[in-house]
Amino acid sequence: MNKSMFTASLLVLALSQINAHASDKAVRIATEGASPPWDAIDANGQLVGYDIDVGNELCRRMKVECTFVAQDWDGIIPALTVGKFDAIMSGMAITEKRKKSIAFSQPYGGGFNQLVMRKDLDLPATDTKAKINLTSVGKDQQVILDQVRATVAKKTLGVLRSSNSEAVLNELFGRVATIRSYDTQENLHLDLVAGRIDGGLADYFTWKTFLDSKDGDVAAFYGPELSGGLWGPGVGIGIRKEDADLVSAFNEAIAGSTKDGTLRELSVKWFGIDISPPPAE
Repeated sequence: MNKSMFTASLLVLALSQINAHASDKAVRIATEGASPPWDAIDANGQLVGYDIDVGNELCRRMKVECTFVAQDWDGIIPALTVGKFDAIMSGMAITEKRKKSIAFSQPYGGGFNQLVMRKDLDLPATDTKAKINLTSVGKDQQVILDQVRATVAKKTLGVLRSSNSEAVLNELFGRVATIRSYDTQENLHLDLVAGRIDGGLADYFTWKTFLDSKDGDVAAFYGPELSGGLWGPGVGIGIRKEDADLVSAFNEAIAGSTKDGTLRELSVKWFGIDISPPPAE
């Protein structure tokens, strides 16, 4: 082999190694695309929302190429574990139950859930600004929950299937109300507007997007803001347990984007308030 051929061979080898390395750095992220402002599909068929903006920012900091794919909520964790994609960013709460199947990054956001009920039911007024952390319910908070439980008795309440909200709704009101689970939040909204259900439980910001729409005028927030308990410490990135390096890389990027205020800016953009985690001490 002459010198020029040898040099060309080395160049081809180097390029192939670079391409392989770039391929190793590609991260495929799944999101439901049906829970705005966390994630949604816009009029052009593109995934948009807080999850997508944060994911792109984290990947930029990690110096990796990331792509987002839409995935139905029901099968999102099983699809991750079999390798259909590398991570989940879909407003997913970090919970002990989910941690049995997958690993999580540190939180990149927080929030709370709240009931919504149809206005035409003329229910007794409640303090919708009251806050209850279900991890530790005091005497006064229990009184509020008991009052809401009495009000929703014999009502039909909707919730997203396989969500922590479904578990909480059954835990709090399953003995007195009929619980109807839905494959998507959109289908829940349709039944609420049509009067096929009386209300439901979901993420506050997801509800607010719906209530601010024309169809959402039929309902309003009801009862206290609920957090903690089965919802865990916040929203994190779901990752396979064996991908410890990816967990560490995301954690480092989250810490950096929290410290410099980027997550705060993105949360205000999408939610109107700061839901970013507090900076590490």
